[in-house]
Amino acid sequence: MYLPIGALIVFSFNESKSMAKWTGFSLHWYEQLLQDPSIAEAVWVTVSIAMIASLAATFIGTLAAVGMDNFRKKSKNIMVNFTYIPMVNAEIVTGISLLLLFIFFNIPRGYWTMLLAHITFDIPFVIFSVLPKLRQMDPGTYEAALDMGARPAYAVRKVILPQIAPGIVTGFLLAFTMSFDDFMISFFTSQGATQNLSTYIYSMARVGINPMINALSAIMFIVVIMLLLVINLRSVKRTKKMPRAGSFR
Repeated sequence: MYLPIGALIVFSFNESKSMAKWTGFSLHWYEQLLQDPSIAEAVWVTVSIAMIASLAATFIGTLAAVGMDNFRKKSKNIMVNFTYIPMVNAEIVTGISLLLLFIFFNIPRGYWTMLLAHITFDIPFVIFSVLPKLRQMDPGTYEAALDMGARPAYAVRKVILPQIAPGIVTGFLLAFTMSFDDFMISFFTSQGATQNLSTYIYSMARVGINPMINALSAIMFIVVIMLLLVINLRSVKRTKKMPRAGSFR
C-alpha cells in the first residue's frame, strides 16, 4: 500500500521529468517548488487554516466535552452518538452539506467558508480526545476544590485543565493533521476561490503530471507522518505513566 508513496518520494529527487526512468539525483524540483508563488500561497492557506481551525476546534471541543461529561447518562449517550456522525460520515456528504448551507445563506465561498468548514469537521476529534481524560478524573475533584474556597473559574483552570491537558494537546494535534491534508471538504466549501495544498495538487494533476507534485506530496506526507508520530508517542508515554490494574501507590 505504501509502495506508490515510496516511488513518488524517490522520483521527487529524479533529475528528469519522467517517472519511468531514473536519470540522476537532483533537488531541482524542490528548488522550483520553493520559488513558485502559487505554491507559497497554497502553503500559507493550508497552514493558517489548519492552525486557526485547530485552535478554535480545541477551544470549542474542550468546552463541549466538559459539558457532555456533566450530562446524565442517557443524555450523554445521545450526544456522544450524535458527535460520532461527522466522523463516520463520508466526507463528500459533509462537504456537499456545508456547500448547500453556504449557498442557502448566500455566503460567498472562499477562505472563510473553508475555515468554518474545517472547524466544524475538527471539533468531534477534539471531543473524543478530551472525553477519556475527563472519565479518568475523580468526579469529586471539582466539588472538593469549590469546598476549599476556589471559585468555579479558578477550579476549572487549576484543577480540571491540568488533568485533561494531555487530551487537549492530542486533540489539537489530531485536528491539525486532519485539517492539513483534507481535500474533499476544502474542495466543496471553497469552489476554487481559495486553494490549499490538497486542492492545488488536484488542479495541477488535471493539466498534467508535474514533477513538482511529487516534491510537494512528499513534503506533505512527511509532515503528516511526523505529526502522527508525535501523537502516538504521547499516547505511549501516557500509557506507561498510568498505574497498572491492581497496583498500589
